[in-house]
Amino acid sequence: MTPQDISTLIVRTSMKDRAAFDLLYRQTSAKLFGVCLRVLRDRGDAEEALQEVFVKVWTKADRFAVSDLSPISWLVAIARNHAIDRIRSRRKPAADIGAALDVADPGPGPEAMVVAGGESERIYQCLEELEQDRAQAVRGAYLNGESYADLAERHKVPLNTMRTWLRRSLLKLRECLER
Repeated sequence: MTPQDISTLIVRTSMKDRAAFDLLYRQTSAKLFGVCLRVLRDRGDAEEALQEVFVKVWTKADRFAVSDLSPISWLVAIARNHAIDRIRSRRKPAADIGAALDVADPGPGPEAMVVAGGESERIYQCLEELEQDRAQAVRGAYLNGESYADLAERHKVPLNTMRTWLRRSLLKLRECLER
C-alpha cells in the first residue's frame, strides 16, 4: 500500500468511514504494534496500547494534514507517544517534599556539637600533658590512622614498645579526662 493510499484511508477515517478504518487497521497495525512493543517491552501491554492508539486515530483523524510527508510517520508518532505516556503513567509519583521534614538527621544536633567541641578541647589539653613523643604516637595512631608498625619505625622503637606507649598513654588520657 502506498503512502497516498494510507493518506486516503486516514482522510476517509476522519469522515467516520468504518470500512476505511478497518482497512487502515489491517494495513498498519503490524508496524504500529512493533512500535508499541519496542517501547513497552511487554506483549500484552503493547496489544492494549495498540487498541488505544487506533481509538485515538479514529477520534483524531481529522487532525491529519495531507502533505508530502509519510502518513505512516504520523501514525507511528501517535503510537510511540502513547506508549511513552503509558510508561510514564506507571511510575510512582514523586514523594511529597513535606515528607522529608519527618526524616531525622543522623548527625549530631547543635547542642551535641558544642559538647563535642568542648570534649575535643579537653582531649587536646590532656594530650599536652603527655610526653611529646607519646603524644605524637597517640595522634598518629588514633587521629591519623597510622599503623603501630609505622609509628614504631618512625620513633625508632620496637613494635611492642610502641604498643606499650600507646596503651599507657591512653590510660593517662582517661585519667586526665576524668578529673
